Amino acid sequence: MNARDGHAPSAASRPQLIADTALRLLAERGMRGLTHRAVDEAAGLPQGSTSNLARTRAALLEAAVGRLAEREAAVLTPDELPRPPRDRPAEAGAGAGATAGAGAAAGSATVPALAEALSLALHRYLTRHRELLLARYELALEATRRPALREIYDRAGRGFREPVVAMLAAAGSAAPERHALSVVAWCDGMLFSCTAGQFHTAVPTRAALRTSCAELLAGMLPGTGASRGGSGVAGG
Repeated sequence: MNARDGHAPSAASRPQLIADTALRLLAERGMRGLTHRAVDEAAGLPQGSTSNLARTRAALLEAAVGRLAEREAAVLTPDELPRPPRDRPAEAGAGAGATAGAGAAAGSATVPALAEALSLALHRYLTRHRELLLARYELALEATRRPALREIYDRAGRGFREPVVAMLAAAGSAAPERHALSVVAWCDGMLFSCTAGQFHTAVPTRAALRTSCAELLAGMLPGTGASRGGSGVAGG
């Protein structure tokens, strides 16, 4: 609730309101449309409220990146993430063959769960959180020109990348860092293409996204095969 509703936001909620409003303005108006005055007006706050909390443009952008990371972390809850397979050390004397077999079993078991989680997150972004995506693209470009913002943006991104690396390693990936780059880049590309790129007019179904995720992972993990079927657009 904001000042336009007749209630002034509390001191604890005002920074969040300002950051959320900044993200909305970035999505609606782009970087040029983000000013302290514009945030005050859009949030229904007294003039000067935003500058009191974020005195410079850099501070306002940093607040927006921090809030973006918080909201993106909530797109997929920890309970919805697949649990890494439990380590099962090879028995003494089993040799490399048993170790490879264990890796293949882990990869085969993990692909459906990881594909399910990734497709769920992608579909939620595309159907419920398009504003966050547009704001992220604006901030990503601005970060290329502001080293301090770049550092904050990259730190936030590690919150998504590092769990992917860990999951791929647990599933038996021979090169989890390199494979994580492929997975994250594919997800980013899918989101951009379906939000601002050539495929922006239609949202893939969750089934289509799940199949594509499984096909991607199947080429990385031992003992897996890409699933077939699941296509189409819209719904899900």
